[in-house]
Amino acid sequence: MAAELFVIIVLPALLALAAGWDLGSYTIPNFLQVALIAAFLVFVFASGMTPGMVADHLLAGFLGLVVGFTLFALGYIGGGDAKLFACVVLWFGFHDLVSYALVASVLGGALTLVLLGLRRVPLPAPLARQHWLLRLHDERAGIPYGAALAAGAFVILPQTEIFRLAAGL
Repeated sequence: MAAELFVIIVLPALLALAAGWDLGSYTIPNFLQVALIAAFLVFVFASGMTPGMVADHLLAGFLGLVVGFTLFALGYIGGGDAKLFACVVLWFGFHDLVSYALVASVLGGALTLVLLGLRRVPLPAPLARQHWLLRLHDERAGIPYGAALAAGAFVILPQTEIFRLAAGL
């Protein structure tokens, strides 16, 4: 029961917070990544993951950190996005890494195209008073990729190994 709650409530709630924070401020606070890691550790014990499975997830998370910070160093994503990617990959492990990366990449591309298109159109007056929308609408601003990372996790979560493990399947 506890493992199910972590997969269907805690993980999605933390990802939604990260996405919202990124959309609103172009930042993802470190406490959210720490909470994702801590929640994963509780999930490990609640779900009865074997040491081999835990090692697989830890190694995948480390690989996610290396990939994320490589993309950050190249200027493609922000540091918070790199850490969020690593945290999600920690949860999903190698089993779901490729499908997650693919879905998150496609959603990130779609988000980029939508924002670039919307930035060419003036904001309606009532929306122009919203500071976070002005920031999103700014042509010089980046893309809040954390939203795409969280959305990618939501899309594949029901098909993941951790979901089946939490459900006892």
